[in-house]
Amino acid sequence: MVRIHKPRSGSLAFYPRKRAKQEKPVFKTFPAISTVKPLNFYAYKVGMTHILIRNEAEKTVAFGQDIFMPCTILEVPPITVYGIRAYENTPYGLKTVGDFYAENFKKELFRRQPYLKKMKKRKDIAELDKLIAEQKASELRLLCHTNPGLTGIGKKTPELVEIALGGEKIEDKLNYAKEKLGKDINIVEVFKEKQFIDVKAVNKGKGFSGVVERFGVKIQRRKAKYRRVVGSIGPWHPPLVMWTVPRPGQHGYQTRTIHNLIVVKIGENPEEINAEGGFTNYGIVRNPFMLVSGSVPGPQKRLIALREPIRPANEKRLKLGEISFVYCKDRKLKR
Repeated sequence: MVRIHKPRSGSLAFYPRKRAKQEKPVFKTFPAISTVKPLNFYAYKVGMTHILIRNEAEKTVAFGQDIFMPCTILEVPPITVYGIRAYENTPYGLKTVGDFYAENFKKELFRRQPYLKKMKKRKDIAELDKLIAEQKASELRLLCHTNPGLTGIGKKTPELVEIALGGEKIEDKLNYAKEKLGKDINIVEVFKEKQFIDVKAVNKGKGFSGVVERFGVKIQRRKAKYRRVVGSIGPWHPPLVMWTVPRPGQHGYQTRTIHNLIVVKIGENPEEINAEGGFTNYGIVRNPFMLVSGSVPGPQKRLIALREPIRPANEKRLKLGEISFVYCKDRKLKR
């Protein structure tokens, strides 16, 4: 008799399946890049669409033809640099040495950090030069805040984020940080079209779910006493329920990372993408936007973290030509 084999239901790669501690996604590792530039950025998810784009990859069946590609629209308003943070590399990881703030802040920042408005004495930027000269600071990052008030999502309180810097010498990073202190960073300074990026976000939360919806367990036969349960949660002896057994619990609202999505387009004019009446559950795009291949975790208006790829894929995937048209939500084709 042939042995019946069935793969397990649900992946064990994402345990524990708990709610995310915070809705703001944070990257902790970054690739080593010799160019002095920001390595990550933040955007807001607008929704999904699809495009037709020319395939420029030779030795493929669809070479020279327009191919269908699902894309995610991200709105990317500029982020503001309000400070510089110096780190020291210790055996226990990076340790903060000091924070150095700009002279003037945007009023939106006081919604998140009201103490900055009352702070009279700030650390002089010359102290940062001294820390680097004494080799007490080995890493610099930009303290930034988003500008959700520029969008139409109805949010005013900014998110406080850290932006890592590429470069081989810390002196070059310091010069770049000083130049950007108190100014805005735009998406075109970080990413370019036809490159890979990594995406991180908290996906949709669906509350408390059973094993069928949460893990895809097969429903029992119709004469069974309970149908939407697993066949057995464990043996009588030893009386133990393994952690690998599908159980009901939190479904969604967990942090997920997707590697090597393609930046299909970066647009400065939102009228190129706006649908008549706005996008469902989002509204009208008012800032520069990105078209990213494939899907991105999270619902509309969710904050999305973007990063330079930590492990780039095959560059043959990047051989894409011009976009023929973009399909908008109002069923209108914009060529």
